[in-house]
Amino acid sequence: MGLLEDLGSAVGSANVLTGADMARYARDWMGRYEGQPVAVIRPGSTAEVAACVKIAAQHSLPIVPISGNTGLVGGTMTRGGLLLTLERMNRIREVKRDAKLVIAEAGVILTRLHEAAEKEGLYFPLWFGARGSAMLGGVLSTNAGGSNVLRYGSTRGLCLGLEVVLPDGRVLNRMSELHKDNSGYDLKNIFIGAEGTLGIITAAVMKLVPAPKAHATATLAARSLPDALTLLNRMQEATGNRVEAFEFMPRTYSERLREARPDLGLPFDHIPDVTILIESATTVPHEATPDANGDIPLVLTLETILAEMMDAGLITDAILARSEQQRRAMWARREAAAEIGVGLHPEVDTDVCLPLDKVDTFLTRAIAKLETLDPGARTITVAHLGDGNLHFTAYPTRDDKQLKDQVLEAIEDVVADLGGSFSAEHGVGLSKLSSMKRRKDPVALDVMRTLKQALDPKNLMNPGKVIPG
Repeated sequence: MGLLEDLGSAVGSANVLTGADMARYARDWMGRYEGQPVAVIRPGSTAEVAACVKIAAQHSLPIVPISGNTGLVGGTMTRGGLLLTLERMNRIREVKRDAKLVIAEAGVILTRLHEAAEKEGLYFPLWFGARGSAMLGGVLSTNAGGSNVLRYGSTRGLCLGLEVVLPDGRVLNRMSELHKDNSGYDLKNIFIGAEGTLGIITAAVMKLVPAPKAHATATLAARSLPDALTLLNRMQEATGNRVEAFEFMPRTYSERLREARPDLGLPFDHIPDVTILIESATTVPHEATPDANGDIPLVLTLETILAEMMDAGLITDAILARSEQQRRAMWARREAAAEIGVGLHPEVDTDVCLPLDKVDTFLTRAIAKLETLDPGARTITVAHLGDGNLHFTAYPTRDDKQLKDQVLEAIEDVVADLGGSFSAEHGVGLSKLSSMKRRKDPVALDVMRTLKQALDPKNLMNPGKVIPG
């Protein structure tokens, strides 16, 4: 009772949840992890977060931050610890139009950032399917990627400053609005991607960009992945590197999409081996202003390149979005990725990154290894092809832990041999600890442990995540 009373004094008793009230926080949205927290606490300010962290330390209890609970790696699972949700810290403190930045608290949902930026004629270029529930603190803690990484970079590249509550309850105020500050270590980057193991992010300064005046979007069938990369390079050259998304959906993805979401339809009468969604955007008026025929120049540029590649036999079919409704329909098929995987078991889920010219080789080798290990196993892949990030999921024929471990290691072997990474944008959490132990450079792990020990000597900040024991 002493703990709950202390927490109630810090945040108000109504914001200390126990029993059945904790259910929606304790279980991840995919149903893979179900924790048993002592309590869920809902601070409403940075000062209250700091007070909760100090109380947790006094009672020697782990404390685990949770945002939108849309993670895929068990990063918020705890048994016997405190869950700290940032959902009440949901204020957008300021949008600075001329400086093109937004200052927001960690509990702000991404969609609200998009809406706030739009009101000022700006755009927050972090975009993915869970944007309606994912919160700023969570995407910073996992260094989330999404579909626009190709042009704007991941979350780390969009962040100028952070406010962080450290494990001892002190508040590190690095809410810088500077694009350059060469005064020692760049401390903010230590906490971005650390998944709450070094401190709790409570607010951030994020970059905004001018809102696009026009998009050019198309779904196409390519002869091969190398041919698809030819299209990417041509479009980048023609638009001055303004391709924002280049998404790959192979036959396995389209077949599962037809099963799980027939209402979304498929773009072509047949299912190609290689389906690509490409989108470019412009803020340049003359590229976005319809000509005398009503055609948008940026769209004509994409149409011309697609026609040339069809004449050369590199593309076999293509559909251009002629309206916002058609564009949204194309994106709906891509953003159904997480949804269409639900219900298929057993699974071995990976989130890998390869050099762009090695993606095709990876798929060939990984699928061949899988067929050798487990004939009849199924795969579903979807990829941010423009930055080499593949969500490659294998579905073995039986729920056998040894087999699943063998499948995972075989996939990782191919990734490592091609100079890739076993973790691209989902984080490490619990599910990739074995991969970290096997694949991460031992010196890098030692440095990570040194940082963890220095900042969190009692190991109370989201313990057991990211760094293998």
